[in-house]
Amino acid sequence: MTKNKISLNKTIYVVRHCQSSGQQHSAPLTTEGKVQATLLADFFRELQVERIVSSPFLRACESIKPLAEQLRITVEIDERLKERLLSTSMLPDSEWLKQFRETFDDLDLCLPGGESSRNAMQRAVAVVDEIVQHDATVTVLVTHGNLMTLLLKHFNEQIGFAQWQSLTNPDVYKIVTDNVNVEVKRIWHI
Repeated sequence: MTKNKISLNKTIYVVRHCQSSGQQHSAPLTTEGKVQATLLADFFRELQVERIVSSPFLRACESIKPLAEQLRITVEIDERLKERLLSTSMLPDSEWLKQFRETFDDLDLCLPGGESSRNAMQRAVAVVDEIVQHDATVTVLVTHGNLMTLLLKHFNEQIGFAQWQSLTNPDVYKIVTDNVNVEVKRIWHI
């Protein structure tokens, strides 16, 4: 009798939400964002998605809703996928961007009322670790630009501020792991 070989390969599609009307928790997608969500569903149609895990923010949920409906998959909400809060202090745009860039160089830098890059990265990695342990082989994870970049940086330390700047709404990276090796690749093309 031959035992079936169980594949340890997991594919995780990390998705940045579609265009939204703002940064608030309850900010919905724009009209263009809703079109993008439909295109995102078309993009994933043939990729054998078995599971969807999303940030609780409305823009993330609305971004993946067309795919979930198409595949008849219930979206699992995970609070750990919410966007990172840089600071509760109001900073001018020029100062905000400078401070934000510094958080990619110093992962432990924590601005007043905010979350360090390392802490945000750790909560996102914890979600991925659970996904790898789950029975599903192909999972879509929906989150936000900063958290997405920090998650990718965990797997490829060369990823940082420049990659965050180049992200689009939506954007998709593919992570493939066999519990030993990890491959990270951007696969969304506008």
